[in-house]
Amino acid sequence: MSQLIPVILAGGTGTRLWPLSRALFPKQFHALFSDRSLFQDTLARARHVTGEAPIIVCNEEHRFLVAEQCRALGIEWRRLILEPEGRNTAPAIGLAALAAPADATLLVLPSDHLIRDETAFGDAVRAAHQAADRGGLVTFGVVPSHPETGYGYVQATGSGVEARPVAAFVEKPDIERAREYVASGDYFWNSGMFVFGATTYLDELRRLAPVMTGCLEQAYQEGTVDLDFFRPGKSFLQCPSDSVDYAVMEKTDRAWTVPAAFDWSDVGSWSAILAASERDQRGNHIRGDVVSVDTQGSYLQADHRLLGAIGVENLIVVETADAVLVAARDRVQDVKDLVERLKVDDRDEYVSHREVFRPWGSYEGVEHGDRYQVKRIRVKPGERLSLQMHHHRAEHWIVVRGTAEVTRGEDIFMLAENESTYIPLGTTHRLANPGRLPLELIEVQVGAYLGEDDIVRFEDVYGR
Repeated sequence: MSQLIPVILAGGTGTRLWPLSRALFPKQFHALFSDRSLFQDTLARARHVTGEAPIIVCNEEHRFLVAEQCRALGIEWRRLILEPEGRNTAPAIGLAALAAPADATLLVLPSDHLIRDETAFGDAVRAAHQAADRGGLVTFGVVPSHPETGYGYVQATGSGVEARPVAAFVEKPDIERAREYVASGDYFWNSGMFVFGATTYLDELRRLAPVMTGCLEQAYQEGTVDLDFFRPGKSFLQCPSDSVDYAVMEKTDRAWTVPAAFDWSDVGSWSAILAASERDQRGNHIRGDVVSVDTQGSYLQADHRLLGAIGVENLIVVETADAVLVAARDRVQDVKDLVERLKVDDRDEYVSHREVFRPWGSYEGVEHGDRYQVKRIRVKPGERLSLQMHHHRAEHWIVVRGTAEVTRGEDIFMLAENESTYIPLGTTHRLANPGRLPLELIEVQVGAYLGEDDIVRFEDVYGR
């Protein structure tokens, strides 16, 4: 059989899981069901089945999150491709196909799916691999456990548990039609996971979407390697945006599906999170500091403070440091509309959490007022921030844990716990952690403008 290379699609913002999922820290990088994120679970599942280093496609903004979570599992990637802007799944897979050996077969996996049965998953992958080696473009059709109106469906012809030819891809149905699909035995949930040859996919993409393919090939040829990352050229921004289903799978005459007999969820809403979580006798899933009385059928999560619930039914309540979501269980698909309003209003809560992660550690907003703000900064052992300067603010640093190496103008000096320093406006400076323990400090910024874009970088080990 051909070499099977995983392709992990790690883009997307997971807007339906706000306020947990944000643009800079979307759902695939959160640990929702264990101590590993959905992205890490996908990496581990792919490694278990193929043993091959993956090709990963992600957003430019998430590159260090991806790299950090890969390294936490000891996983090295074959290529980490950074999209300057999302163009949906067809172009993302096209870039991966161009990066793979021409004779390789690709196992394409979204990074935000929940699959717990690795044995059944491996059986489905092997069946799909065999069909792909015969020239098929194979999708995994999950055997439906119930009528579901939130998923698209794949209609198959023939019978059996191996690969079957695809008759049609069907949009999300109403409940009556979903019942008919499940009863027929010929319809499967469209999982968005695929297996096909790299060359086979590119050949079909050239035939069915020539403009897209031309942009991708030029962008890949223009691409550059930066640190551990591959950046496609500017031609990628001219590429049409389309899903692999619409661009290829619904039009090709080589589409096959493998009936997949494992529990699967795309974790696309808070109701899906509740369905996949352990629940008490009243049907509740409770996470964090929660006290509930006469509550049933609800998902209650408190990350930073006490949450009390009395006499409520079928609610989703999620508390984070800077936002709280309260939604009826049957309205969770509308969370995306709420997030769109936040985006239109240019609210920070759409983009990031109060704690923002960087390759060197993180910073967290503590207090904000007129001409000042307070942050908690954490720097990982051995890491350093960029050598930088601000035009509009001065900074005061107080070390509360660990040891800091401070560059201030021409001076370099150490600060221990309970020591502080002042960085005047316009002064070149850098913060580093030379120790083996995490560094934590409080930063007080004072000035006319306190935005994160008031940074002039002179030197940066992370290539920003």
